[in-house]
Amino acid sequence: LNDKPLIINTIQKFVEIADEIVIPTSDAVKDVVTQYFPKIKFAKSGSNRQQSVLNALKTLQYKDFVLIHDGARPFIAPDVIKKVIDEVKIKNAVVVGVKAIDTIKTCNLEGEITSTPDRKTLYYAQTPQAFDFETILNAHLYFENELEKFTDDSSLLEKLGKKVYIVEGNYQNKKITTKEDIK
Repeated sequence: LNDKPLIINTIQKFVEIADEIVIPTSDAVKDVVTQYFPKIKFAKSGSNRQQSVLNALKTLQYKDFVLIHDGARPFIAPDVIKKVIDEVKIKNAVVVGVKAIDTIKTCNLEGEITSTPDRKTLYYAQTPQAFDFETILNAHLYFENELEKFTDDSSLLEKLGKKVYIVEGNYQNKKITTKEDIK
């Protein structure tokens, strides 16, 4: 993207505002990133997303709050990052999201539709997700042996009964996951 590795485009959105950046990744990605950003820190990647996040959290010294962002989301807008930072200072746990624009169906394992939730209350979760540092670290440690069950960081806090809030994002904050996404 823009003649640079995708992750470099993503990191550029954060280097000006972050005190510290830690990337849980492989040695191959580490070698690429250090060519552009020699001061970035690294953590060992885990067997799943949440284990990777925990590994990164363990490398940090105490912080007031942390932002957790997907390296495959290079289109995050600076104003959204600022909004996330402002909101996490007040609410302790926030997730960037955009309103669902499609009708969403809930199905059972056989594919039978069981309900149609009201999309006025549904959001597509994105990143960054931001949290009080100690709270999110302790949540990851609490669920350390079952982290593979969780698809994002906020769901750990939800499972613990903690409040998590939406920060309105935008639809341009796409995640590059498949070859079709690159187009």
